[in-house]
Amino acid sequence: MTNNLRVGVYPGTFDPVTNGHVDIIRRAARTVDTLIVGVAINGGKGPLFSLDERTAMVNEEIISLGISDRVKVRPFDSLLVQFAADQNANCIIRGLRAVSDFEYEFQMVGMNTRLNPNIETIFLMASENHQFIASRLVKEIATLGGDISSFVSASVASRINEKYG
Repeated sequence: MTNNLRVGVYPGTFDPVTNGHVDIIRRAARTVDTLIVGVAINGGKGPLFSLDERTAMVNEEIISLGISDRVKVRPFDSLLVQFAADQNANCIIRGLRAVSDFEYEFQMVGMNTRLNPNIETIFLMASENHQFIASRLVKEIATLGGDISSFVSASVASRINEKYG
């Protein structure tokens, strides 16, 4: 990097984007000059929403936070460290909910550091009221007709409910 801007990448599948993701985005945006939210294609997970739908949902959430001047949404289908380098990022931001998240992320940091030692990984602990939220569980609750309104925004809940009709 040729400047001193702090550029961070917050990657994820965001299928769907939850209140926990939005909390990490809001907090991460305060720690960097520019935050790139990378929406991973990740077809292996069999996402409920298309890449375009997930990107649009994340973008809507960022606009609602009023931080779209410093936070950009970009889809990606490459190695995370390559995507981060392509965005001129100097850090990757990851959210942690539990110890089990740390074990996985610890391995990923080691691999990413070997691939590109110039990009640091920063962990943000999930806020106390968001630690249990997982996209997978939100979809499962919605499938069974449960109330997901406390886990996702009204806009995202509406999109999920449309999918499960």
